[in-house]
Amino acid sequence: MFGIRDSLNTVIERPGFRKILVNISWLYFDKAVRLGIGLVVGIWVARYLGPDNYGLLNYGLAIVALFSILVKLGLQSIVVRDLVNNAENTNETIGTSVILQIISALLAYGLLTITIGYLQPENMMARSVVALLGITLFRDAFDTAKYWFEAKVMSKYVAWLSNIVFLLLSAVRIVLILAEAPLIAFVWVTVVDAVLVSLGTVLLFFWFGSRPLALRFSLGRARRLLSDSWPLLLSGAAVIVYVKVDVLMLGQMVGDEAVGIYSAATRLSELWYFIPMIIVTSVFPAILNAKKKDEALYYRRLQQLFDLMVWMSVIVALPMTFASTPIVRLLFGEAYSAAGPVLAVHIWAAIFIFLGLASGKWFVAEGRQILNLQRSFAGALANIGLNLLLIPKYGPLGAAWATVISYGISAFMMDITRQVTRRLFFMKLSTLNPLLVAQRLRQIAKLAEKIG
Repeated sequence: MFGIRDSLNTVIERPGFRKILVNISWLYFDKAVRLGIGLVVGIWVARYLGPDNYGLLNYGLAIVALFSILVKLGLQSIVVRDLVNNAENTNETIGTSVILQIISALLAYGLLTITIGYLQPENMMARSVVALLGITLFRDAFDTAKYWFEAKVMSKYVAWLSNIVFLLLSAVRIVLILAEAPLIAFVWVTVVDAVLVSLGTVLLFFWFGSRPLALRFSLGRARRLLSDSWPLLLSGAAVIVYVKVDVLMLGQMVGDEAVGIYSAATRLSELWYFIPMIIVTSVFPAILNAKKKDEALYYRRLQQLFDLMVWMSVIVALPMTFASTPIVRLLFGEAYSAAGPVLAVHIWAAIFIFLGLASGKWFVAEGRQILNLQRSFAGALANIGLNLLLIPKYGPLGAAWATVISYGISAFMMDITRQVTRRLFFMKLSTLNPLLVAQRLRQIAKLAEKIG
């Protein structure tokens, strides 16, 4: 027992581990603040707006999210990888990425306005909401500065910035509710949030990272970045499709109220997603370093990550299944009571979402972006087909089932279709067996005792 404790203390005292732990702590603090205050304010906004207006707001956010993938260009993991592996080219990598994303943001905004005009030709309010929310696309163009902080494991500065802005604008949202402001006022707050965080992140990068004049654009670097990232761009597009297409299809096929009901359920279901995102983002550099040193260590760390992802999601989903309707009624009010059964189903998508986040890093590390693209497209097509089949009959509940099944296809079942990913399939399958997970935990404990 004392050997385990001593060995854990030895690991914790290592500078690399402590740096990762501190980075996770700051990312967790950032998300925890948003989770606590954001949940209260977000629910208050939902209750004030009602299912119809709340649904329209989320419809606008969903369609903007679809176009945001064109701005991101799939560059995040590629840029972080290059900043870790080729630190001497930081200014060129950052400068090139920013220019590429500014150009793509301009193109994406133009396509967005054309698309909403086609989808909602008679709905002036919907077009106005989307046109304003589309300004947030330019925030994604400046996220490259945030990638630098991720690569340097210095996320606490961005966390402080985003939380200060978030707290200020949460207070503004409360004032708007008390003043009985219209929907469009809440849309403007979302836009201001994006603008302030983007400008602040860029200024922080210039303070801690490079000076503006040091950044440079390279056509050769642009070609290399895009040649590596285009599969991730298409994969990300597929992911966004099967994350957001249910909201769009509900809005087009049923109406804004159905979107409001579904959005209330998914808001509670997706509260927990920040935890695996933080863990995976922080340990990705360590997993890359493990691959350089020892293939067996590399896969052990992946297996441990898969185990953690699955059982974290089960611990959250199981009690939520039985308590979903009372929780929805308590938080959102009787007008949203239909969201309870939707939440009970949608919460189980977390198993596959968490696994997908963890295994997605394997595809980047192995240079298998094409395979990641294939599984993402399979999930997107499945989600669209299932939504077409289930939404007309079951409404928001059908959209929830479509989400769970399509995530299972993409993040789990697709791995068995290729020999190179079959090992991942069996690794993931083993995480569903609590006896095997317990056995691995005992092995880790024994190893710690030997080290101690």
